[in-house]
Amino acid sequence: MASYKESGVDVEEGYRAVSKYKEHAKKTAIPGLLTGLGSFNGMFEIPKGYKNPIMVSGTDGVGTKLDIAFQMKKYDTVGIDCVAMSVNDILCSGVQTSFFLDYIACGKLDADIASDLVKGVADGCLETGCALLGGETAEMPGFYDDGKYDLAGFGVGVGEKNEMITGEAIKDGDVLIGLSSTGVHSNGFSLVRKLVTDVNAPFIMNGKETGKTIGEVLLTPTRIYVKPVMEVLSKYRKSVHGMVHVTGGGFYENIPRVYPKAKEGKKQLISVIKRASWDIPPVFGELIRYGADLESLYNTFNMGIGFILDVAAKDADAIIEMFNANASKYSKQGIPDLKAFRIGRSVLAENEVKTQKDAVLFED
Repeated sequence: MASYKESGVDVEEGYRAVSKYKEHAKKTAIPGLLTGLGSFNGMFEIPKGYKNPIMVSGTDGVGTKLDIAFQMKKYDTVGIDCVAMSVNDILCSGVQTSFFLDYIACGKLDADIASDLVKGVADGCLETGCALLGGETAEMPGFYDDGKYDLAGFGVGVGEKNEMITGEAIKDGDVLIGLSSTGVHSNGFSLVRKLVTDVNAPFIMNGKETGKTIGEVLLTPTRIYVKPVMEVLSKYRKSVHGMVHVTGGGFYENIPRVYPKAKEGKKQLISVIKRASWDIPPVFGELIRYGADLESLYNTFNMGIGFILDVAAKDADAIIEMFNANASKYSKQGIPDLKAFRIGRSVLAENEVKTQKDAVLFED
């Protein structure tokens, strides 16, 4: 009779993986955490003091960026991406994530690789200030190819109902503040992988080799915006009318999501973005060198702006100054400091808005 191990599932390797996970998860413990890894479920206590608490959730995965990690045999950063994609989405309501759970699926489990993936998740949780509450590792031989993993996650945060940032307060003349990305982040990698066929090729900047490979640069983790944005909200929450996480679909798909739908007979709010108002990371120039066209980049990637705040014009300069003055507090070795830029404004459309592209206008 065939055993479970002979079918392709090694439970002992699973036990070894969980043991490694627990060491990473311990580092993320915060007040409110009631259970550790290994329970059937995770418990988290809503902090005291809320009058009308609202739970805000978000879920996402790393996508095909994982394929770059597999080729580079570097697994300890994509977990940060996994956390970032959810916690930055949750942040758009003005809420900090309280806890996070991950899901790892593979064909054949290697506890060391899985541990590296979870280490990245724990690092992302530490950067966010949330607890790694639990997760699941699914070994599915014959369903996933050996050596291939999928990684996804789910986060939950808590905030006051009357402090939610929904976009309903956005008005004509608001200023759009863009926060710098670390590069490609975790979207558009199906296009990246079509363009870049050799991840070990040298990364070129200004016509010179940088000492890094294109694969290393592409694996730069997604920036987590939670702590710097929450610090700004602690002082200027009423002046922040809407927030956007610039993910797949770039500017055109994500910015319009924050605007409330115009009432019948009224004009629709749209954004006007000023080109050359921020620094575009060199990786996007390298993608053009590999064959991407500029329009497809703006349709697909963040182009150097990973998060946008729509703010009252009277406080825009002070908010930008606060972001830039505090940037060094959130710096990470090997990753450029966060920068804030005035990138545009919200206005009432003069013409009918029929498509998402009609809602995002660029000007020189």
